[in-house]
Amino acid sequence: MPGKDVIAAFYANADPVKAQPMAAYMKHICPFLGIPKPERAALSKEFLKQARQATEIDWEFVTDCWGREREFQYLALDYLRAVASLLTPADVPRLRDLALIKPWWDTIDVFDRIIGGIALRFPAVNETLLAWSTDASIWLRRIAIDHQLNRKDRTDTALLEQIIVNNLGQREFFINKAIGWSLREYSKTDPTWVRAFLARHHDSLAPLSIREASKYL
Repeated sequence: MPGKDVIAAFYANADPVKAQPMAAYMKHICPFLGIPKPERAALSKEFLKQARQATEIDWEFVTDCWGREREFQYLALDYLRAVASLLTPADVPRLRDLALIKPWWDTIDVFDRIIGGIALRFPAVNETLLAWSTDASIWLRRIAIDHQLNRKDRTDTALLEQIIVNNLGQREFFINKAIGWSLREYSKTDPTWVRAFLARHHDSLAPLSIREASKYL
């Protein structure tokens, strides 16, 4: 299924009644078509199946999606995950620019895994993520904090600690929540390390971060 066909299918299944509460839930960051996730998955299944066979990334399609309703940004992110093996460090600046267009947690929390996947295959990207951990944008800092989610025993704990330490003492909800999320997820793999981290930095961690991090301890 070509990209133009899946775009047409999304528009054909738009539901203005559902679109309003969906946009409100996301603080009206972007207009919505009103297509829930299960329906989006069904409409894009064949397109994404074909995308996984691609030998190059269709950045024109991604950019086109980014200028449309929010469901198209979700579609573009699904597409980027489908072609993740083709992404290289050279793509990180482009991904950064996309992440900062109409950013909210719904897209940022997909970018973190996409960019984290690149960094896992190309460790030199860790320097970029370390730099992002002190960026003025809370969204780049959130990507940096959570980019190792689900890595389990492949987690670089020294990098994780440095990135979190760079974000201690914050009042920003999305940063403190991200810190707690990253620690909570890693506690499933190494609870001893997370307990020690919480002990070392207890006085600087926000209560929200501690509460989230301690969920499985």
